[in-house]
Amino acid sequence: MVNGLTKAIIKSTTKLNPIAVGTKFFPTNSLETEYVELFNYTQTILFELEKAEINSDSILQNLIRDVGAENIPKDYSFYELTPAENKIEEYALVSNIIMGSDRYFYIELQHPSNLINIFVKIIQNEKGEVVEKTATELVAKMLSKNDAIRVAIELIGIGLSEGIQVISAVGMTGAASIERAIHYTQNVGSFPGIAFTKLGGEYALVFDSPFLLKESRPVDLENYLFIDLINSTKFIDKNGRNQLVDLMNGIKNFIETECGGELEGYREGGDDFIARFPSKDLAIRAGLDAAWFALDNGAKIRAGVGRSRREAGERAQLVDSLKSTAPLSLVVFELANGLYAYNIPSEFTRTLINLIENEKAKLIGVFAFVFIFTFLMSILGLGVFSFVGVLIALAYAFIA
Repeated sequence: MVNGLTKAIIKSTTKLNPIAVGTKFFPTNSLETEYVELFNYTQTILFELEKAEINSDSILQNLIRDVGAENIPKDYSFYELTPAENKIEEYALVSNIIMGSDRYFYIELQHPSNLINIFVKIIQNEKGEVVEKTATELVAKMLSKNDAIRVAIELIGIGLSEGIQVISAVGMTGAASIERAIHYTQNVGSFPGIAFTKLGGEYALVFDSPFLLKESRPVDLENYLFIDLINSTKFIDKNGRNQLVDLMNGIKNFIETECGGELEGYREGGDDFIARFPSKDLAIRAGLDAAWFALDNGAKIRAGVGRSRREAGERAQLVDSLKSTAPLSLVVFELANGLYAYNIPSEFTRTLINLIENEKAKLIGVFAFVFIFTFLMSILGLGVFSFVGVLIALAYAFIA
């Protein structure tokens, strides 16, 4: 969350609603630590441009959209096991960005059956990896949560056609998926279905009768990232065109090698490009890394993530319509049914945020000094020189 004073200052200068500065995500490995340090060192701000309305109806609509209506039978019951709060949790978003979209899912049969071996082949055909298997259980790893839910529904349908009840659950880890399956049976019962989380809430699809779907296929959701250097002419005048080429090539190489992105129509020496990614999380991560890299090289970017090239471009161009006091380096993306953006603030803003968040004693001292200095100057009839105290205080605050 954001300190009240920090939020007020950010809001007054950007005209946007900040919901987080840095991240409270707790890292558990070197990669996560590296990203958390970047978030916190750069005081990366998460803005809420259009608030997402998170409720069971919107969760279900998003589920159908992401998994594909053709991959979900018409007859099902939707359960809300644990409601999601009507807000975005920044650490959950950071978790997805850093850890990626792959998920584990657990399958349980009530009795030993050769069906478990058929399930293994189906999972492998769907590019999944079976981690553990017994006569009645298996744990597998899929490329995404949506893939895990889609394949689980397919397996549940096969089980119902054979008169076998199949219970499934999706989780960040194998253990989490098993725990979710236990929670499912405690709340719903031993009915065929799948439990999963969405935006901090826990939900389940339950199937009461046999169903037959057409061939289950992943939804072809494209994820595009549009990147444009802000005021590239000024950047070239100051640093030279070669510096621009090096900057854009650095971003390009990272996107291709680290994020699995495919650039489209990039011309060396240009100040913008568009790239396609296998997942939205990777697109956001690439946008953030590009913004951090640009900032380190004295530049700002505007970036947008969307399901089409046009949508990504339009979101990047939102930066131009904002009423902030200076152009913001933003990465704009959709979350649930809302619109959010990461901002990499300037060095001045970062220093100011750090003062408010971490050096309150120094900040209080600065205000006290300015007040006393101004008061004394007024008594001596030298009030016109009060600004000197402000300059001294600012120098102390930002240099000391």
